[in-house]
Order: sequence, then structure tokens, then C-alpha cells
Amino acid sequence: MPALSPAVERLLDLAIEEDLSLGDATSEATIPATDTGRGTFLAKEDLVLAGTAVAVRVFERLGAACRFDRADGARVARGEIFGDATGAMRALLAAERTALNFLQRLSGVATGTRRAVDSLAASGGRTRLLDTRKTTPGWRRLEKEAVRAGGGVNHRFSLGDGILVKDNHVAACGGVGEAVRRARARGNAMLRVEVEVVDLAGLDEAISAGADIVLLDNMADEAMAEAVRRAAGRVLLEASGNMSLERLPRVAATGVDFVSMGALTHSARAADISFEIEPAGTPLPAV
Repeated sequence: MPALSPAVERLLDLAIEEDLSLGDATSEATIPATDTGRGTFLAKEDLVLAGTAVAVRVFERLGAACRFDRADGARVARGEIFGDATGAMRALLAAERTALNFLQRLSGVATGTRRAVDSLAASGGRTRLLDTRKTTPGWRRLEKEAVRAGGGVNHRFSLGDGILVKDNHVAACGGVGEAVRRARARGNAMLRVEVEVVDLAGLDEAISAGADIVLLDNMADEAMAEAVRRAAGRVLLEASGNMSLERLPRVAATGVDFVSMGALTHSARAADISFEIEPAGTPLPAV
């Protein structure tokens, strides 16, 4: 497993502290310190796996060993065992919930992303799926990794990664064209300039001002198709707003380059995964 970043290690510090700052009263009262065991991870629904490195590290930090026989991005069918952990029973019980919180949340992001990617692909086009910065505070790196595991593409990681002129920037600057011109004149020349527009007039203004990417915000499918025709390849086009799995094939059919969905992260449902522990010496299914 690759080493985790310092930022993720700090996140683990907080997660472990909030669960174990006072110890584990139940395990300390009921489980002898010398008892050992093994636990297995079971998929209780079809899912796309993500977060394995974090789960392994949680068990490692609490004194147990954990391994997975699938990599992030792998599809796991309901009823399949896909990993295990071994060590002191107290360590397994202490690590269980924190590890599952990461594994279930991140696998949920990856699973939802894969469904959206598959829905886009149904059109037979080339439209790619982007995430957003609508992430859980402190979890952005992990959630964006989970998006990649599900087949999506990361948009900006932070405000410094790209110039994205949103509606409030446009309002503050007095218009789409003026906002793009300022970004071109004063921004980092190494960063592409993207601007959000709400209608075709805004698209025309953005192209004339020299935008690299235009975000089509909450446009109807017909308007997006017209935007693709007008742009004629001069800018990249990103569609956003009111996206659903059912709508994605229609949006892709318009010919836009990207679709961005905040729901990939802000509304992801945790995947249903269980961790079942048995004392050492009890036969368990092979992993």
C-alpha cells in the first residue's frame, strides 16, 4: 500500500482520537488483552471499492494487520469477501468503526461515480465526468481519489489550482467579458481561464474575451447543443446543474466536453460493508 499524505495522517489522528480518547471501555471490560482474532470485510451490496489504503492504516496504527485482495476501483459483488484483518481482538474492535467509516464513505463515492460514468458512456460520446469542491471538509483528497477510482476526473483541488470565474465574480466585475479580461491580464499565465455563463449571450461574450473553458450553468439540453454548435471547438464546454443519472446520456449527446456533478461527493451514500470478527482458531471463509 502507498504511504498516505501528511494531511490524511492528520485526519486519521482526529478520527482515532474522537473514538478512543478515553479508551475502549467495552473491550477492556470484556476481552482479555491476550485474545486474538480475525475479521473479514463483506460487501452487502454491489459496489466499487475505494479507501483501502486508509482502512489498512487505521488497523496498522492500532496494532493489527489488514489486507485487501482488490485494488481501489475494483467492482465487488454483493456477498463477496474482499479483505481481512488479524491481530489482538481489542485492536480489531478498536479499529473496526473508524476503518469502516472511511471505507464505506469512500466506496460510496466511487460507486456513485461509476454509475454516473456508465450513464454518460451510454450515449457513445466522449464526455468526461468531473467532480467539484463540494467535498466533506478535511476529506477532499480522499474523496477526489475515490472519484478517480470510480472513473471520474478531478476538477480543481483548491482555489489556487485554476481560474474559475463564477457568477459572483461576474457580478463583482460587471460582466462576463470584463471578468475574463481581468483574469487574462492579471491571472497566472500558466492557469487556464474558465468562466460560468447562464445563457448563449454569455457564451458568446466569454469566447470573444478569450476564455479557455466555459461552464454552462443550468442550461436546457437544447441550449447546450446550440452552445456546442456556436463554440465550434474554440473553447471547451462544461455542463453543470440539475444533473441526474437519467439525464446524463442526453447531456453527453449534446457534445459537451465535460459534465460536473457536486452530488458525486456532497450527496454520496455510504456503501454497505460489514466487518465480522471471529476468535482465533475458528474456521473462516478464505479471502
